[in-house]
Amino acid sequence: MNRQLERIEEEFESARARLRALAQVAPFSVWPVRPDPNRWSIADCVEHLNRTASAFLPLLRAGLEQAEADRRPDRSYRRDPMGWLLSVIMPPPVRFARVKTTSDFEPSGNVEPAELVRTFERLQDEQIAYLRAADGLPLNRIRIRSPFDARTQYNAYSCLVILPRHQHRHLWQAERVAEELAKGGKSVTAEGRAG
Repeated sequence: MNRQLERIEEEFESARARLRALAQVAPFSVWPVRPDPNRWSIADCVEHLNRTASAFLPLLRAGLEQAEADRRPDRSYRRDPMGWLLSVIMPPPVRFARVKTTSDFEPSGNVEPAELVRTFERLQDEQIAYLRAADGLPLNRIRIRSPFDARTQYNAYSCLVILPRHQHRHLWQAERVAEELAKGGKSVTAEGRAG
């Protein structure tokens, strides 16, 4: 597989390992707890990632079909300007003010933690399978329109770079919540709906 795509697979696998480690240190009983009504819980962060992957996978599959029809391979992959910008600001630690997500990506708070982990694992497998199937295809020429904002689009390679970085951003957020809950330094609540 192309080395650029291998690095993305490593980021997906690193995110998977990070979630598994989080599940080892933070009991599922605290996953729904918000350290503050205006912040997400561990469960909220993981549910948001699952909703994100579920929204992007059909777009990536459609892009894969388009790329297979093109069959003019790219020598190397590159991020376009929007993809570059998003991939640079996405990874943790979060340096910019929190951005409210759109309603489709808001967590419901009604999914059991064990189910969240199973779904994350399944979606991670699907994203990695897509990545492997895309090897050698013209990912620079395939456009993906963001399900977060239809005015935003980037090439398929940029999308693949952004997705695991987005995962690491929210897993980092979940880890901070787990640390706070473990310290017990703040009052906790399961109420509120901000991210």
